[in-house]
Amino acid sequence: MKLNYQFATGAVKHWETWIGAHEFAEIAVAAEANGFDVVSTTDHPFPSEDWLVGGGHHSFDPFVALSFMAAATSRIRLLTFILVAGYRNPFTTAKSAASLDLLSGGRLVVGMGAGYQANEFEVLGASFDDRGPRFDEAIVAMQQAWTGEVIDRDGPFFPAHGHRMLPRPTQRPGPPIWIGGNSKASIRRVAEVADGWLPFEQSAAMSAITNTPQLQTGQLAERIAQIRDRRIALGRPADFEVCFTPTARRDADEMADTLGEQIGPLSEAGVTHISVESKTRSMDACLAEIELLGTRLAGVGTTG
Repeated sequence: MKLNYQFATGAVKHWETWIGAHEFAEIAVAAEANGFDVVSTTDHPFPSEDWLVGGGHHSFDPFVALSFMAAATSRIRLLTFILVAGYRNPFTTAKSAASLDLLSGGRLVVGMGAGYQANEFEVLGASFDDRGPRFDEAIVAMQQAWTGEVIDRDGPFFPAHGHRMLPRPTQRPGPPIWIGGNSKASIRRVAEVADGWLPFEQSAAMSAITNTPQLQTGQLAERIAQIRDRRIALGRPADFEVCFTPTARRDADEMADTLGEQIGPLSEAGVTHISVESKTRSMDACLAEIELLGTRLAGVGTTG
């Protein structure tokens, strides 16, 4: 099993005091040196103040942040976790993704979700009510754009006739797409068109905030089996990536203890990656957390 270091910058309430020039690069270098397989950042271009006061967070632009990380590293994979599909035109997203994938040597994973912040959709001029069908069509539009061929597509949302996108991404036919969320629609997309799943452990309280169904670790095996069966029925590869985010712990020691206990059962359930979210308040604490997790978890087979 592999380990993802999820750095949700805005979750750090005092990030302006310590996130500056090149410090994303330091985080990525430390993660790579300590055996992490993936590093990721989240996506909130313009969140509402009400959501922030209620526990929400800011973030850097994911493509900019991951570009800094890519430039300073050579192995670690780069994950948008998660990119809200409806915030951008899919052809713009496809261009950013292809550029980063090419310039990073084929290390990008496009983690995407439908999103749940109605106020953020509205202020960005994005459509919230039909975000589900728009997401479905956006995935196909991006995959078509990555072929580098002239596109001739109809559809209710993203028609394109006589357009071509170059350069192509390094990974062919394109960067893998992992779908975030616990909903039936998310599971369907993993089965039908995507390459991986990004489920979250969700209590009833968190479910009310994120508008995504509750999910406990004991339910993962059944959900993963359902996706696998559906993929086989559709003639798609049975294997797919599953990057699970357990409930965040108070500190790195507790996190390492808990993950060490969960790794075996999660691996048996079909989970391929565990994601840990940083809660640190300084650069020194962040780097120390990465080192501690890498050291503690390397011995139980999580890193790779």
